[in-house]
Amino acid sequence: MVNLLCNLLVNLLVNLLCNLLVNLLVNLLVNLRRKQRRPWDAGREVPVIEDEQTPWKLVKLLKFFSLCLVSLLVFGLAICSKTSFLLLITLAGNASHTVPADQKPVVLLSVGCAVIAPTVLLLLKSFWKVLFVEFLVALGSAVLAIVAMPFLDIVTNVMLLNSIAIFSSVSQVVAQSFAGARKRFFIPSIVAIVLILAGYVVFLLLYLLDGEKRTEMALWVGLAVAGTFLASLNWWENYIGLLGGSSSNSGNRITKFFKQLSEDLKNSRNVLYLYSSVLRILVTAAVLGAYVYLSKRDWTSLKTVPDGMTKIVGILIGVQLISSALCHWFVVVACKMHAMRRSFILPLYLASLGTLTLLVAPVIVYFVNHRLNTPGDQNFTEYCAAAVYSRTQRLEGGLFQRIVLDVTQTLCNLDLGRPVNIGLLTGSAAAFWVSLLLATLHLWFFKLHRIQRTEDLFIRRNYEGGFLEQSLLLNVRFDIEQTKQEKYVLPKEPVTVYLCATMWHETYDEMMKIIISMFRLDRYRPKDMPDSDINLEAHIYFDDAFTDVKGSQGRHVNDYAETLVEVIQRVYSIFTEDDTSPFRKQIPVPDQKLLSTPYGGRLQVTLPLGNILIVHFKDKKLIRHKKRWSQIMYLYYLLGWKLTTKYFRKWEDINIDQEEEAELKRQMKREKHNTYILALDGDTDFQPAAVILLIDRLKMYPLVGAACGRIHPTGSGPMVWYQKFEYAVGHWLQKTAEHVFGSVLCSPGCFSLFRAEALMDDNVMKKYTTKATEASHHIQYDQGEDRWLCTLLLQRGWRVEYNAASDAYTNAPEGFKEFYNQRRRWGPSTMANIVDVLGSGSTISKRNKSVSQLYILYQLLNMVSVILVPATICLMIAGILTFLFEIEPNNALILAVIPPAAYLGLCFKLKSDTQIAVASFMSVIYAFLMLIMILTTIATIVRDNTIVTPSSLFILTMVFFYIFTAMLHPQEFSLVAYGLLYILCIPSAYLLLSIYSMVNMNNVSWGTRETAPAAGAAKTAAAAPQTRIEKGWVSQLQNLSRTDIVSLREDSLDEDEEQFWKDLQKQYLEPEDLAETKRNQKKMDNDLKDLRNKVTFAYFMCNSMWLVATFTLQLLDNAISIRVPKIDSNLELTGEFLIINPVGFMFLMGFASLIFIQFVAMLYHRVYTLIHYVAFVGTESNNRGQQDRRQSETRDMETPDYRDANRGTLV
Repeated sequence: MVNLLCNLLVNLLVNLLCNLLVNLLVNLLVNLRRKQRRPWDAGREVPVIEDEQTPWKLVKLLKFFSLCLVSLLVFGLAICSKTSFLLLITLAGNASHTVPADQKPVVLLSVGCAVIAPTVLLLLKSFWKVLFVEFLVALGSAVLAIVAMPFLDIVTNVMLLNSIAIFSSVSQVVAQSFAGARKRFFIPSIVAIVLILAGYVVFLLLYLLDGEKRTEMALWVGLAVAGTFLASLNWWENYIGLLGGSSSNSGNRITKFFKQLSEDLKNSRNVLYLYSSVLRILVTAAVLGAYVYLSKRDWTSLKTVPDGMTKIVGILIGVQLISSALCHWFVVVACKMHAMRRSFILPLYLASLGTLTLLVAPVIVYFVNHRLNTPGDQNFTEYCAAAVYSRTQRLEGGLFQRIVLDVTQTLCNLDLGRPVNIGLLTGSAAAFWVSLLLATLHLWFFKLHRIQRTEDLFIRRNYEGGFLEQSLLLNVRFDIEQTKQEKYVLPKEPVTVYLCATMWHETYDEMMKIIISMFRLDRYRPKDMPDSDINLEAHIYFDDAFTDVKGSQGRHVNDYAETLVEVIQRVYSIFTEDDTSPFRKQIPVPDQKLLSTPYGGRLQVTLPLGNILIVHFKDKKLIRHKKRWSQIMYLYYLLGWKLTTKYFRKWEDINIDQEEEAELKRQMKREKHNTYILALDGDTDFQPAAVILLIDRLKMYPLVGAACGRIHPTGSGPMVWYQKFEYAVGHWLQKTAEHVFGSVLCSPGCFSLFRAEALMDDNVMKKYTTKATEASHHIQYDQGEDRWLCTLLLQRGWRVEYNAASDAYTNAPEGFKEFYNQRRRWGPSTMANIVDVLGSGSTISKRNKSVSQLYILYQLLNMVSVILVPATICLMIAGILTFLFEIEPNNALILAVIPPAAYLGLCFKLKSDTQIAVASFMSVIYAFLMLIMILTTIATIVRDNTIVTPSSLFILTMVFFYIFTAMLHPQEFSLVAYGLLYILCIPSAYLLLSIYSMVNMNNVSWGTRETAPAAGAAKTAAAAPQTRIEKGWVSQLQNLSRTDIVSLREDSLDEDEEQFWKDLQKQYLEPEDLAETKRNQKKMDNDLKDLRNKVTFAYFMCNSMWLVATFTLQLLDNAISIRVPKIDSNLELTGEFLIINPVGFMFLMGFASLIFIQFVAMLYHRVYTLIHYVAFVGTESNNRGQQDRRQSETRDMETPDYRDANRGTLV
């Protein structure tokens, strides 16, 4: 027994020790793995699985006119919709003589169409409600409009529709009581209920007091009351969310039921709309069919409808359907433009009164005219007997007179000769109208975000054609504030925006632009601003900022870096001046920090209003340089180190359960979603409003990964003038077409906002760190890094948008050589990324909701047109030669091909600078030829006495499109003046530049800013007399600044952050090994040349085949051609024919089709840009007077006189 007990104890101890050792080992391994992990390395690479200055007065004027226009449109369209609908109902009544009795089903069918038309639209837009309630709503609407209203008078019909607010009023009272709200609208809702009930009573008395017609009208009056009540159930789901939203009643079964019902409706809305739409259409059709059958009317009369009556009914139903749909759209526009009161609520309140006036005023005019022309003092009852009841269906008179008499007869049935009936009619109408005002009183206090989604505005997607203004008003969400602890609408979450600018060899003036822009933004959104929705932090990553100075103990920053420090201090002193007089005193700038870092150094500046500006000086001996690697540097620093690491530490340091871990992940996901990076170039100039407009896009649309603004090139000279028009056309047409039909393919790095969540997605940030090891990598990755980053976002399902109201200004190349070298980088990289998108088009269209197969086809056609542009220009030059020298077309084509072919051969032999010199000379020759082409086109029109030729029509159409597009951009209309220069430069930009870019594809140097001096830079230690040798860059910058203005204090970097930079450098940013680079350089040069040769061969073979096809068809012009009748300037046939090359004609038509598609997209985009901008102007709160004063001071600082006067010393 003792042995057994001993064995049990030994086994128990052994098992216990084993379990303890296992647990210790597991914890040790977990901790080891946690320590080995790099929390800042937030990106992943996984294999692809198939599954300016704002003219505020002009803006305010534009806003005023826009809102007035929208208000008038809403008011007018509501009246058109309501009037046409009520006239259809009048014509359907027995009192109408305009439409014969046997033709009434036609009018009833039109009324039914008006009732179900919005439902049909909803059915086409969506798929999927509680069908019982929908059945009641459909039944009530159909019975009210088709059965009951044709038997009522016109005044009652106008105002009775307002009584459909009955259920909404009752629900408002219940919701405010049940949900624990502040009951701000409790009393108005109760009064609205009382008024509707009083209106019903007066309405019943009006129609049932007359004993002769009591029996006949009882049915129709009862159906009218029942119909309005059933129709009022339409907006029941506007209130169930409130009934289930109170925490105080969370234990109530009814509350739980309503809460669950609200969530179910939200999750299954599309399917519900599908079923409810079908149900409502069927119910309306059933009511219409049953009524026609019970009223003993025949549907066969549809086949014998007279032409005159068809026109009347057709016009009315057309006006009703179109005006209703447009009114609904303009109401949405008014809300999004934050003109809800002026352009939505007020016009719709007045719509009933306007309709009543429009319908009753002619009746009064005819009645008064009859009294004046008839002996005796006849009252309205006698007028009805003499002029209305005695008429026949063949009564002489125009259509208007017959319709007026039909409207009059509806009032004659009420015996308005009795004052009592007039009082009852007026009382019921007033009660119904005032009740609608009270039931929708809460709309005056509705809170709108700057960009408001339609589903957040309205509870239902559709409107009601029969009672348009009532449905639009009651459809707005009932937004009431609950108790102080809760809000029905969640507050806005603040976002964090990192401004990240990359610099290299910017000039003094260029640096001044970007620094002023950052200081403007600091003033616009101070760090301690109450209820601020944006947190700002600015970073500048300065490439190759260090140099060796003889005799110094450490490396110094170069001239460009010194210039940047000087600019920062100068701008700081200006932005902190409170007194603008000549005797002002300088306000000392707080001490700023200088920190030595593993990658070089850092200057940390606290801006005047609390935001931080950090300048990262990069030493290319310590860290990899060039723009893409600077971007990788700030991506991993801001998103990996600053964002991800803090959550990793919380997870690592605290023992948390699964729920806490899930909450930590939710917080991290939310912060990633609400963190943005504003990518900037070192010379970008922008206003704060431009940044806010981009932020709006990302805040409102969660699938938008990036958004870019309108880039304006700045500078002077012909090359800049050309680029101004080129940029304008590119943004006006191409960017808008990409935004509307799919997604923007390139968000330029000079001014674009990126979402952190998108950048940190799989195969984006991690893949962006790929080093170029192949020739194609150099082209796609390093020559066009902005476009490649957007390609990665598209492939992961993110959308890239364009905001035309967000303006930014950046310097453009002013010299021919700099321009050609810039486009030498852009051209091949653009083509490489588009080929990448087209190659993965099937995968992108499956994963990205914004990109469809049609959009991929559009990009393919666009790509083909770009590839064939050189051949097209040769054909155009051949046409000029044919007209000018009367050369046979094929000979002219051969002559036109010789110069570009010769230039192609020279580019393979000559140096880059010589190639550009030859291209500049040829560009001048081609410009003269283009001028001749313009004159020849005009001469051809005059000679042939016709404009109906392919070339004439094409050119005139393009001119019309561009001028009309410019008119829709009034602030940029002056750019049209550069259009002539753009046309003259087409051969240079699209023929010679294409040849230069393709042949020099193997040149992967940057090409710009490589040798430019830092204009206005401060003198460095190497260039100026020195009193002492600084120990390093810290002492250099400290000596550079004036201690009475600013003090640069040396500080040290946090140990953890220093380790992060060392790890990041080792992982991704180690500087290039010069020895290894030299060993691989020869192989890479050969690979680049081989790639260049292949791409150039394919590119120019496509153009050659196009030219050969055109040449062959011109030889066979009699056998294969299109004969088009010639039309003279009077648009009359001349009997002659134009012979058109079919291939060229199809290409011309294809190119024109692309321009037309882009033009349509531009129109759509302009409307929504206007909506967004007007909403921004109306909601962005700032002190304009103070801001204008500050901006005036800033402009003074930017003037040459001021700058030159203060260049020598720091202000």
